[in-house]
Amino acid sequence: MKKLRFLLALTNDDNDYQIEQASAAEAAARAQGIDLDIVYAGNDGIKQSQQLLSCIQSTAKQRTDAIIFEPAGSTNHPQVVRAAAAAGIGVVLLNREADYISEIRNQFHVPAFAITSNHEEIGRIQGQQLSGLVPDGGIVLYIHGPGESSAAKQRYHGLLQTKPEGLTLRVLKAQWSEASAYKGVCSWLRLSTSHQVQFQAVCAQDDSMAMGARKAFEECRGEDGWKKIPFLGCDGMPKTGQEWVRRSLLAATIHIPTNADLAVEMMARSINNGTMPLERTFTIAKPFPSYEVLSQAGRVRSRSANI
Repeated sequence: MKKLRFLLALTNDDNDYQIEQASAAEAAARAQGIDLDIVYAGNDGIKQSQQLLSCIQSTAKQRTDAIIFEPAGSTNHPQVVRAAAAAGIGVVLLNREADYISEIRNQFHVPAFAITSNHEEIGRIQGQQLSGLVPDGGIVLYIHGPGESSAAKQRYHGLLQTKPEGLTLRVLKAQWSEASAYKGVCSWLRLSTSHQVQFQAVCAQDDSMAMGARKAFEECRGEDGWKKIPFLGCDGMPKTGQEWVRRSLLAATIHIPTNADLAVEMMARSINNGTMPLERTFTIAKPFPSYEVLSQAGRVRSRSANI
């Protein structure tokens, strides 16, 4: 049996979820006896498109059998995916959905599918976490992912569905990294208009941005100005997000399972067995810690504030 070769294209290499995606995919590839190449786009959709096309058009003796990618920009790279499928290369789309998947499957008969979490549901979970943690409402600094990201938009829309009515969001945008959130929050905190704002919480669309925001508060506001503020993140990797919650660096996160490893396994099985996977597979996100634990913490905070 031919030894398979896959390409995994991720958005960046300075986000804990993306780093875990790479690690999980490498472990799955080793277990399956697959050669795995990994590239990072630096959050640049054009660069990612070039990376994928270079792989697809390669004249190397052992060309890739599949591309597995999480879009770095606003586009799902439909033309790139069609070029791959036309060349007989399988395609897996991570953490997005795209209408072209069905067309690709029917027209080119190559394995093509998407694996994603329900990003609106992730947003709804964060809204419920805020409801428990900030029961009396107030102002929350919300760190939104890149404006062109459909996942960021869906998470924000979901949060608006479940957040308390008495809670007001001040929205800043960052690039799915600690450094970008740190820079943006620092710049905002240095504005004279921010000095009188009393935040009840800081909520970010991923853990790395939550930690960047926490670092900014630590450096730009005195201890009395930030120590009691709960920081919420998302992704919940065991060694980062969940550990940060255990160490009280974050008040809460949401565990989103890696899916690059699942993509490797499903694609290998499809190619080796000649079967077509489901068009879409959804992973399940879960709050960490439980809503009950957060609600109890919220009641304690509320009583302390009223004393």
